[in-house]
Amino acid sequence: MTEDFHRIRRLPPYVFAEVNAAKAKARAAAEDIIDLGMGNPDAPTPPHIVAKLIEAVQDTRTHRYSMSKGIPGLRKACAGYYERRFGVKLDPETEVVATLGSKEGLANLAQAISSPGDTILVPNPSYPIHQFGFIIAGASVRSIPYTPDDAMLRALDVAVRHSVPKPTAVIVNFPSNPTALVADIAFYRDLVAFCRKHELFILSDLAYAELYFGDTPPPSVLEVPGAKDVTVEFTSMSKTYNMPGWRMGFAVGNPRLVAALTRVKSYLDYGAFTPIQVAAAAALNGPQDCVAEMRALYRDRRDVLVKGLRGAGWDVPSIEGSMFLWAPIPEKFRHLGSVGFSKLLLEKSKVAVAPGLGFGEHGDGHVRIALVENNARIRQALRGIKTFLAGDNAGPVEAEPVLTHA
Repeated sequence: MTEDFHRIRRLPPYVFAEVNAAKAKARAAAEDIIDLGMGNPDAPTPPHIVAKLIEAVQDTRTHRYSMSKGIPGLRKACAGYYERRFGVKLDPETEVVATLGSKEGLANLAQAISSPGDTILVPNPSYPIHQFGFIIAGASVRSIPYTPDDAMLRALDVAVRHSVPKPTAVIVNFPSNPTALVADIAFYRDLVAFCRKHELFILSDLAYAELYFGDTPPPSVLEVPGAKDVTVEFTSMSKTYNMPGWRMGFAVGNPRLVAALTRVKSYLDYGAFTPIQVAAAAALNGPQDCVAEMRALYRDRRDVLVKGLRGAGWDVPSIEGSMFLWAPIPEKFRHLGSVGFSKLLLEKSKVAVAPGLGFGEHGDGHVRIALVENNARIRQALRGIKTFLAGDNAGPVEAEPVLTHA
């Protein structure tokens, strides 16, 4: 009984583990590590949302089992958000289900709609659950380009014509984690037309819908007429309202897909603690100044970090959405790969970042840098990075093992 179980065997070594171990070792030695690796918002949840949670938890009736699909008030609040923000009308009873964050929703939908032999089309690089939710469910994954343009659409056409059986679904995620790319409505129109023609489901991860820095808010694919025929979209309150630990998100759109997810969830959980759902509804229905403040905070951090990295000699692109920089590894360090570079950066500059290999083999030339520290800490990180880049740190290094991403 020494072999791993079947589904565990399909999961490769966890790429982030090496950097996490190095980070833990440094902290155990009392080193001050600035962690820009995990996308874990550091700002507090807005006070009016916390106050509603406290109020709700005082009512002992809320201490009982909740509703797996979400309490009615919360589903109505989500539908109201979609109508205000995107002009999309949703039936709270049949087209909205609350999830324990978008990650749980994606994983359980994978269980609901896929089985061994099915093929899912997933951008590479992309957030790990986009691929591994389906791998755990037993399906096969085919990589496609991660850019919201003709390259992705051409890859979809090739996949539909040459995959046997025909793919079940395609995943899109814009603003993207980790690449920070943003799609426009024209791309979504083409995507919807293609997927309706070929009966391909669209699974859209819109967790960063409110984290944008340009004049035009990122659209929802559901804004396209007819999109609901083939689309379910996941949103999250983690980033929008600084509620990552509350674990609250939604799946909305196609009634058949929502029903499938709802049914699977009914066997697996009783939903989030009712006071959390009540507070989440208050967040969606209440004043939205906190969202604008959150957006301004991340924009300011982006500007400080991009300017500082460029000043240190690291040519990184700016971003128009998400809370991450997708930074190409400086040329003299590229031979290390993203894991080796991340470990060296941690050792020399005391700054942790996420190796791009963790998001797919096509991400190995990059690292992801999260905007999750205040400007004082970001400037401290920049001083360490500048000293590191100016030093002779790219000499012979033991080759890193080749790891499949996780």
